[in-house]
Formats: sequence, C-alpha cells, structure tokens
Amino acid sequence: MEGKPLPMATAAEPRSPSRRLPDWFRTSLPSGEEQATFNATKAAVKDNKLHTVCEEARCPNIHECWASGDATFMIAGQECTRGCRFCAVGTIKRPPPLDPEEPAHLAQAVASMNLRHAVITVVNRDDLPDSGADHYKQCIEAVATTSPDVTLELLCSDLAGDLEALAHLLDQSPLSVFAHNVECVPRLDATVRDARASFAQSISILREAKRLRPDIITKSSLMVGVGETDEEIDEALGFLREAGVDLVTIGQYLAPSKKHLAVDRFPEPQRYDDWAEKAMELGFAGVASGPLVRSSYKAGLLVRKTRDPNNEETMLGAYVRVAQPHPSSPTPLKTDEP
Repeated sequence: MEGKPLPMATAAEPRSPSRRLPDWFRTSLPSGEEQATFNATKAAVKDNKLHTVCEEARCPNIHECWASGDATFMIAGQECTRGCRFCAVGTIKRPPPLDPEEPAHLAQAVASMNLRHAVITVVNRDDLPDSGADHYKQCIEAVATTSPDVTLELLCSDLAGDLEALAHLLDQSPLSVFAHNVECVPRLDATVRDARASFAQSISILREAKRLRPDIITKSSLMVGVGETDEEIDEALGFLREAGVDLVTIGQYLAPSKKHLAVDRFPEPQRYDDWAEKAMELGFAGVASGPLVRSSYKAGLLVRKTRDPNNEETMLGAYVRVAQPHPSSPTPLKTDEP
C-alpha cells in the first residue's frame, strides 16, 4: 500500500429507495440486572443534562451498550456545523458558545454511572479557531481526574485538518483510544460526507495522532451500504492500516430518515467475517465487523479483547478478531435467536 494515491471522490449519484431490514437486524431488550443498569445509565444522563450519541444518532444498540456499562457522550453541543448525508445529528452554521461547565458535568455523570469505558464524541465546531480541541482536552482531563479507572476513548472530528490543534489535544492526554472515522471509501466522499471532510484529511489526522502518541490506540470505522464495492472496502482497510490505525469497526449503514442518504445494500453477515479476516491479514490489532456494529458499539469490549485475547465477552451481531496470541477463528456472530 505504500505510496499508493487515494482514489478521487466523485460527484453524488442518485440513490435507490429505502429497503426493508433483513432478519438479522432483530435485537432483544435487556432484562433483570442488565435492565437495571440500563435504567440507571439513562437516569444519570437525564439528571446531568447530557447528550449521548447513543440517543442523538438513534443507535440500535443503545440497550445492550448501556446495559453493559459502556456509554458514549456527545460534547460541544447538540448540533454540528457540517451536514453529512448519513448523520442524524442536526446541522447549524453558528452554534451556541461552548459550555464552560460541561467538563465538570461530564465528569460528574461518568462518575455516577459505574462505567467501565466511556466514549466521548464530538460535533464538528468549524466556527472555533481550534475546532474545539482545547474544550475536548478539558473534558477528557476532567473525567480522568474523577474516574481514573474508566478507560477513555475520544471519537474526534477531523479538527479541520489542524495538526497543531491535534498536538495540543493529545499532549499528555490520559486517553486510551483516539478514534476518528473515515466513514466511507474515498470515492464516496462527495456522496456521503460534508464537502469540508475527506478521506485524505481523515487519514492525515489518524496518521499524525499515531506519530504524536504511539502509546495511544488509534481507531477508525467504515460504513457499508452507501454505494461502495467489496473491493473498495478492502482497499480502504489497507489505507487505514498504512496510516498506523490499530482498531477498525465495520458496520451496516442505516438511514436515520427518508431525508438522509438511502441504503444501497445489505451484505450478508458472512461477508463481515471476510472483512474481519482481511483486517487481521493487514495487521490490525483488533476488528469488530458485523451488521449491527457501530464505531462506539461496546467500544470498551473491543479494547479489552485487544488487550486480553482470552476475554470471552461477545458482541451482538458482530465478528470480533484480535491479534495473536489468539485462536484463528473469530468470535461468532451472535443473534437473539435460540
């Protein structure tokens, strides 16, 4: 992959109408102790007036993640300065000012929720000189101070390609994982993402993050069903690995509404196992690949399995592979069927 140029994005093409979800998207609700954990997590989010991407993005896995003690929080506002065609988060040109109390509120919420892993995700803040990097840094440090045993993952924006802002953000950061999603294959940038985003810019951020902090796990994610080919997924995985990305997730795109980008296809579950195998061949430390996978879906579990290959936890609707030493077979794709 070394030295290979990234394919150029092409103009948006007409999309096919929405499709019925296949049977393998059926999920079950938590019960017993898991339901109690879910209820406590939901109450803590409401009491602390926080926004979670779990709710804002209408994630289909919210019950399972919250029941397992993982949660994803969205900071820097409820609306984004960009308008990607796949995203359920609202768009606004001039967002309200950042809340100076947000780091403290976030830290208090995480401390009250008995979490093992917290993902902090952000909206794009192109209205700010540093794209919000300093605010993100304050939020991370506040949570780490009050909850030192909780592993922290930042799902970051591309910071408008500002590598100096990235360096400030990562300087002495207590993060376990720095994540930034390329979202789609390079050819589909113009179809899927805001005009200010690109695969090349995302790769630049990921590569520099690994250079600045080789001790921090880097992570990215690809959606399937937005017009890509199987071969383009393989190629995109190669570009990510070449940039030093450690973990990757691959999951099915689901349109939040009829106004959003329509779903192009629903690959069979076995295809996700093929992509998981390809990722491991390329040298990724870990991969979660499956129809129900989202970039933050049980993010802590993927980190734990990567650090401990003997970890036997499972992800619903996902093939999970981690680097050796580990059995060659993947964690089987789980469904709620008996």
